[in-house]
Amino acid sequence: MVDIENTTDITESIYFAPLLPWQQTLWTQLTKRVSTPPHNLPHALLAAGMQGMGKRAFVWRLVAWLLCRNRDQNPLGACGSCESCQWLKSGTHPSLQVLPIASMPISAESRENSAASGHSGKKAKADKKSAKAASSAALTIKVDDIRALQPFIYQGGQGMRICVLDHAEQMTIAAANALLKTLEEPQAQVHLFLISDMPAKLLPTIKSRVQQLPLQTIVPSIALDYVTHQLGSTVNREAVSPTQIEQLLQLANGAPLAAIDLAKAAWYSKRALWLTTWQALRSGKRSAVAASDYWQTQLSLPDFIKLTELMLLDIRRVCLGLVSSQNDIDLSAVLASYPPADSALEALTMDLQQIKTALQQNVQEKFAYDNLMQQLARL
Repeated sequence: MVDIENTTDITESIYFAPLLPWQQTLWTQLTKRVSTPPHNLPHALLAAGMQGMGKRAFVWRLVAWLLCRNRDQNPLGACGSCESCQWLKSGTHPSLQVLPIASMPISAESRENSAASGHSGKKAKADKKSAKAASSAALTIKVDDIRALQPFIYQGGQGMRICVLDHAEQMTIAAANALLKTLEEPQAQVHLFLISDMPAKLLPTIKSRVQQLPLQTIVPSIALDYVTHQLGSTVNREAVSPTQIEQLLQLANGAPLAAIDLAKAAWYSKRALWLTTWQALRSGKRSAVAASDYWQTQLSLPDFIKLTELMLLDIRRVCLGLVSSQNDIDLSAVLASYPPADSALEALTMDLQQIKTALQQNVQEKFAYDNLMQQLARL
């Protein structure tokens, strides 16, 4: 599944993308605050909350507008043509610093040049594995990263300067403490934007020194209209009904972008098939090896894990006496005769986390797939 909220390969178009409808009120408030006396904006802002609500889209769009040379004539967004906007498109803006580097929006040209200089064969596969293993480390913000920002922040006399700290919860303790000094000593025309999917992991001292953007509240009717418009009448050539869109939003906790990603995910349409496989494994009608071999032709293991996590979450709901979140599959009937023990569900959830960790350490997918099917058979 391509996660719009969490991708680090953002094209330059995100700076100039249309404003998401549920963010219009906040956008008007902030731009008016900047455009009218005393022209002030909080020194440090935090965009936090669940994935799929568009917080990164809002921040990048606001960054582009703040730096735009023609912003007074374009209150609805950056002009896209001035020198500042051209720098953003090329990924070389002198007044913007982004941490971690993996979160920096890059231009299509930069990606093409990077791809053209790549290697093929065994070397390419090795590079892909190394990149996969290092993905978590690439998002870590270390104390040296924060210290490297100091000359940029304190240089003075250079007009507006913006620092964006994406995945701010990934700051080490030392990095967070170093950032505190910057937050406690605000510099004129320097603005910090922190973005976090898991704000609970941020130090309380950090959260107390930033102003949180109210991005979490999304009116359900606006979310429904947006998802309906974006998906149209079909997804992957299959009709999408209003009831199905409501289910997507429920599964995505009301986050419109996450609901759209969910609808387009290869694994989402295979939920009923997962249920059939699970029943066959539990009854012994299909062996774990046979099930593994089949599913390896259907989904990558990371996608199968996402599918399994969703199904386990809903199984737990039904076992607790709650209504299933999925109206298009008959989960309750399956669980009525043989509900799994809560301890077994907990054990499998932990196993999934271990498998995800093992995949980062380059464990073969086939081995991990076989192991997961064995665990499902015992659920």
